[in-house]
Amino acid sequence: MNCELLATCSALGYLEGDSYHKEPDCLESVKDLIRYLRHEDDTRDVRQQLGDSQIVQNDLLPIIVQYRQDKTLFDACIRLMVNLTQPAMLCFGKIPDDPVFRQHFMQVTSHLQAYKEAFASEKVFGILSETLYNLLQLDWEQRQDEDNLLIERILLLVRNVLHVPADPCEEKKVDDDAGVHDRVLWAVHMSGFDDLLKFLASAQSEQQWSMHVLEIISLMFRDQTPEALVSAGHARSAEEKQRDAEELEALRQKEQAERRSRTLQRGSRHSRFGGSFVVQGLKAIGEKDVIYHRNLNNFKCYTHDLGKAVRRVPKRNRQAQDCRDKRRSALNVRLFLREFCVDFLENCYNRLMYLVKESLIREQTQQHDETYYLWALSFFMAFNRGNGFCADLVSETVSVRTFHFIERNITNYYEMLLTDRKEATSWSRRMHLALKAYQELLLTVNEMDRSADEGIRQSSNVIKSNIFYLMEYREIFLTLLRKYDETKQPQSYLKDLVESTHLFLRMLERFCKGRKNLIVQRKKVRRKKSQGKKKQPAQESSPEVLEETWKIVEEELRATEFQLSASLTESIVPFDAASETPLEEQRTEAMVRVQDALLARLGPEALALLRAAREVWPDGDVFGSSDVEPEEELDLLKQIFQANLPRPLPETIAEDDDEGAELEEEELESVQLSEKEFNILDFIKRFANPSIVRSYLLLLKSYSKNSPHTNHCVARMLHRLAVDLKMDALLFQLSVFHLFNKILNDPAADAYKELVTFAKFVLKRFFAVAAQNNKAYVELLFWKNVGAVREMTEGYTKDGEGKKPSWTEEEEEELRRLYMEHLDSEVPDIVETVIQLLSNSNRTRRQVVTQLVHMGLVDSAKELKKQKKGTQIVLWTEEQELELEMLFEEYRDSDDVLGNIMKKLTAKRSRARVVDKLLSMGLVSERRQLHKKRSRSSQGKSSGKSSGKDMTEEDFLAELTQGLADEDDERETDDESADSEEDENERKIPQPVRKRRQDFNLTAEHRADIRSMVNALQQEGLSGPLLWLQNSLSKTAMNRKDDCPSQPVPLPYFSEANEDAMENRNFLKLLGKLGIRPPENEQETFWRIPEYISDEQLWSLAAALTPGEDDPEHSEEQRGPRESPAEPQEQAEEEEDGDEEASSEQRAQALRALLLARSRRSHSVEGAGLVSDSAPAGEANSLTERSQDKMSTKRSRNRILDDDDDDDEEEKENDSSKAVDVDTNKDADSDTEDFSAPVKRRRKMAVIDDEEDEDQ
Repeated sequence: MNCELLATCSALGYLEGDSYHKEPDCLESVKDLIRYLRHEDDTRDVRQQLGDSQIVQNDLLPIIVQYRQDKTLFDACIRLMVNLTQPAMLCFGKIPDDPVFRQHFMQVTSHLQAYKEAFASEKVFGILSETLYNLLQLDWEQRQDEDNLLIERILLLVRNVLHVPADPCEEKKVDDDAGVHDRVLWAVHMSGFDDLLKFLASAQSEQQWSMHVLEIISLMFRDQTPEALVSAGHARSAEEKQRDAEELEALRQKEQAERRSRTLQRGSRHSRFGGSFVVQGLKAIGEKDVIYHRNLNNFKCYTHDLGKAVRRVPKRNRQAQDCRDKRRSALNVRLFLREFCVDFLENCYNRLMYLVKESLIREQTQQHDETYYLWALSFFMAFNRGNGFCADLVSETVSVRTFHFIERNITNYYEMLLTDRKEATSWSRRMHLALKAYQELLLTVNEMDRSADEGIRQSSNVIKSNIFYLMEYREIFLTLLRKYDETKQPQSYLKDLVESTHLFLRMLERFCKGRKNLIVQRKKVRRKKSQGKKKQPAQESSPEVLEETWKIVEEELRATEFQLSASLTESIVPFDAASETPLEEQRTEAMVRVQDALLARLGPEALALLRAAREVWPDGDVFGSSDVEPEEELDLLKQIFQANLPRPLPETIAEDDDEGAELEEEELESVQLSEKEFNILDFIKRFANPSIVRSYLLLLKSYSKNSPHTNHCVARMLHRLAVDLKMDALLFQLSVFHLFNKILNDPAADAYKELVTFAKFVLKRFFAVAAQNNKAYVELLFWKNVGAVREMTEGYTKDGEGKKPSWTEEEEEELRRLYMEHLDSEVPDIVETVIQLLSNSNRTRRQVVTQLVHMGLVDSAKELKKQKKGTQIVLWTEEQELELEMLFEEYRDSDDVLGNIMKKLTAKRSRARVVDKLLSMGLVSERRQLHKKRSRSSQGKSSGKSSGKDMTEEDFLAELTQGLADEDDERETDDESADSEEDENERKIPQPVRKRRQDFNLTAEHRADIRSMVNALQQEGLSGPLLWLQNSLSKTAMNRKDDCPSQPVPLPYFSEANEDAMENRNFLKLLGKLGIRPPENEQETFWRIPEYISDEQLWSLAAALTPGEDDPEHSEEQRGPRESPAEPQEQAEEEEDGDEEASSEQRAQALRALLLARSRRSHSVEGAGLVSDSAPAGEANSLTERSQDKMSTKRSRNRILDDDDDDDEEEKENDSSKAVDVDTNKDADSDTEDFSAPVKRRRKMAVIDDEEDEDQ
């Protein structure tokens, strides 16, 4: 022992007889020991040394007995004993695998067992009870924190003492003899500590100790069973005596039968020599027969394995071991525990279980504390059933919520059993505890059915209706049986599972018997469709039938004059808003629905669906244009009727009650709840599974050790499968027959009459099947599912059935010829073409593709994969092709061939469709021929100007940037042509950007309408949002240039006033009048200023929002130098007059001069006034140079400050343009400054840094 520990223990004091003499440093020594325990190593050396010195027996317990008045010393000793008595599992974390640590673990456990024996004293528990009683007498106002700590430590100390396991080697006790645990319980009872526990469990003010109380109670009843406590102190009833007599008689008959069997095996005369015998028909290792060298009376036990070493079973494959059996305690202990159970049920059970359940739900407890709740539920409810059942005493735990709580824990335990393999034994034990609680709930509900009280029976029916209705409660036993693993779960778990299943099925049968129909809930699991399982069914209607169908539909529509009733129009919904399928993808389904309606000869429904779909998907005129005529609608319906539309494969809907369906192996998309009528026979069919049958037969192997009730549960389930379901072939297995043979040859077979009768029935059925099926004996080697059972009893599938049809040589030659003929053709789908031309019309696409791969004509089936089609009508009639050819010949020499054709084409189609058709008709050889041609001169412009002198500034800029626009158009055309059909279904490019830009004009009427709408909105109090809109247009115009491509600019609203305005109908009409577009899809939130509105148009729109201004030229004045005729423009026009055939480089130089002049004018206006026409040339040149510096600075800043929300600092630095008046800018900047001041400071710093770099 460590010298410091020895000195510390010596300083505590010494025991002389029955009296203990403490030393002066006793308190400090106890605190030192607590400190030493805090710093012990992994081997728990301090704990072991203190245990070897017996410090608890010789020092601590005598101190608390004799010096309980010394509160400080008493508290320190209790604290030290709580530490010393904590379980060894908590000290080491788990049972160590290392032999050295395992030895330390066992040593600590032995010390704990010695401590427990020392605590088996009424005097010690009397001190603890008295102290606890005095503390509980204090009110909450008088009770200090130290008092609460002492209460908790006393409870923990008692819990630790009761938790110490018994030593079976030392306590070789028999039933009805008192062991150490019984003596501790008796000390608890004699000291009155059990009454304090009942007070803590029932007192409302002491509910914080509920979990500690439940732990102590569960440890008190650790070795007890409810049945043993119920029968304690009572004389056995006549029924019990009769049952015991029957069991004893069965054992006596079994013993006599074994004695007779041994007598028959023994010969009449003893042979001095054993002899040697040849066993005919039983081959040895070689070709000769086996030679037997033993007595004949033991020949029945002969096997080839005699004398061989037993093969060692791997640890992971060993069968799980059961926990140790329960031991019956002494009678006086059982009597006191029985009285405790009665008082606890009457006064404490419901309240304590409620408090513990709430703590568990709110996660206010420690890990795995729910096991105490599960144990208490099963134990006390079982005691209540045996001790004169009273439903009110356990009403707290008899509810659907409790069923749900236990079912959730069982599921969680099973998942952890699979994932945490190292702790599989612990999880299996917890799962068994939860199963026992679930079984006890069912037994209690079943007992409520027999109650004389009508209200209790009604409550039982309500609970049964809920648990039978919900699928989780119905199928929990089915899942547990299918997932049983004998290597992780002991046989006692299987026994309880089989008995619980028997009880549940018996309750379910009685519940269904008194009802004509029972509605239950079921779940439909929508799984992802498996690829290649099903083929799209071919349309079986002949052309004549289709033609007749279309005539009937056409006549019906013409008879109604294409008019639909209001009820029909309102009832048609072309899409499902609640579906998970995107709206764009539902367009295909809508097209198919229209075709299905036409095929069903429902013309009005098809027309109504077409019109409704046109309103939902107006883009691209897929379902016709908005102003389509009735005759055009009829033609469109005919195209849809004759089109070969792609039909999606039906998704597989699999119910959870499919045989062997395991949800964890499937990739689920959604779960749908529905109701159906319950059939008990269909539910029992779910148990016809080989894994479930194996679990039952595994339990039946120990029939001699099972109780009669367990054997009855097994036999009843097998009877349901073999007789009720007529699936006796499920039991046609060699191991089953071996077990039946063992039962039939058992000397005590009379005790198992039910099993013997069932075994004879199954064997009789097998021999009847074997007489008709010569493969029945081979089938004995395998476990069989339902399909194999049906084949074995009804006949196997004949040869050739279910196989793929073979190809003859003539068919292969025909397939090769057709494929080679159409290989180089431009058919859209060569496989479909070949299928239509084959002589055998029953060939499917899969068969043809597989045969082509087999013949080596294609390398892989992926080469012939069917392309997905979009939802648009791609069929071209002869008239449409002729029209397209005529339009191409008419406009083939124009600058924009494709644009002119698109304008004049009758059947509106996308650019990609038209381009593809032109290529397929051979009118053009490549897409480049359809690109818009560039104009090299200024003649032929839309403005009609023939000379540079009459050309305006806008025309000049448009001509100069024409190359950029053409390149944009070319890129747009290429992108549109390259897009697939699916991409076109998702997005449509309405028109070329340049065209929309040219078409947007702000006329006088347009301006007047805007002014009237602005005045109306001002009267509504929307001046703030109008000012915000005007500032947004002005800032966008300042950032937008003619020579740079633009992007749509969003209009984010940050204030509540602006947000309310965006919900105003008149304000939204104004936005539409200004050309601002709404969000196009779900990814956009704000309205956007389109990219095709130029900066000049934006200035005009901003000016039009100014209230009370009717002069259309006010905007020209407000823009100032940007559009007023000025000296630089005259200089540019004079240069154009001098040289009309200037090159593009000279035009670029003129553009730069024009822009510099604009900057100079803006700078001069803001700086020192306007520059007059007679200003010196040098002065103008210097101004031009400074303007160039300003422009370069502006370009740098635009790169840094590329944002829509420009603020005041940027406007002060970018002096080249002003959009609105001073007051407007001031208000806009103040609004912006409210929410973006930090951003402005950062931008200002970036601008300053950029200017410093340029100065350097």
